[in-house]
Amino acid sequence: MTTSVGPLLRSWRERRGISQLELAGRADSSARHISFVETGRSRPSEEMVVRLAERLDVPVRERNALLLAAGYAPRYPHTPLDAPQMAALREGLDRILAAYEPYPALVVDGTYTVVAANRGIAVLLDGLPEHLLAPPLNAMRITLHPQGLAPRIQNLVEWRGHLLAQMERQVALARSEPLRALYEEVAAYPVAGHSDPMDPGDPADPAAAPFALPLRIVHEGQPLSFVSTIATFNTPMDVTVAELAIETLLPADPATAKYLRSLGT
Repeated sequence: MTTSVGPLLRSWRERRGISQLELAGRADSSARHISFVETGRSRPSEEMVVRLAERLDVPVRERNALLLAAGYAPRYPHTPLDAPQMAALREGLDRILAAYEPYPALVVDGTYTVVAANRGIAVLLDGLPEHLLAPPLNAMRITLHPQGLAPRIQNLVEWRGHLLAQMERQVALARSEPLRALYEEVAAYPVAGHSDPMDPGDPADPAAAPFALPLRIVHEGQPLSFVSTIATFNTPMDVTVAELAIETLLPADPATAKYLRSLGT
């Protein structure tokens, strides 16, 4: 297992597909120095490690690992979301979720564990089996499990493909074994009407998604259509905050908006 900082930095650079010369230009250094760092001939300063990690867009959690590998203390705290110092953040998230009602919105962490959700999400989850709703809720598992929302999703093959591609990109960008394990789990779930869960099935109807791929789901016999948006925090300085994402489901047609408003959520 690689523990020295040089090979770790080289791995991140290669993962990003950039040369030593390009990285040197981004980090105000030289290709020779980058080469010496990667081969272990030169020990980078703490500030150089941070600068290289920033230019390589290394996730905050992994920046701490790079600092430790270089012999420095971690710079970014990993504060539990329920800690007292996170009170302002929790309050802000709750306000965002409440303001978005009656439309669904939720907050997930780096492995899609649901840390907060509004009543619009509760409407969509109504009737799911207890074993899927027991804490900790996982958004990917609830969506793609054959006993979860999957049977209610009208364009399951297309939506599933979108979610798996999203997870694949995240697995490639971050060395997260829990995320990889989750991906392997949900990718293996059977898809109704397809013996092979990786079978793409029929292509989506282009006319059904004029500007973005919609999530088309049925709630108590009523077809609903949503477009998903995801927001993250700008320049996070804490591992917990860096891995949070706010997902909102925007009604993709007037009928969906009208139906949700009629529920009085």
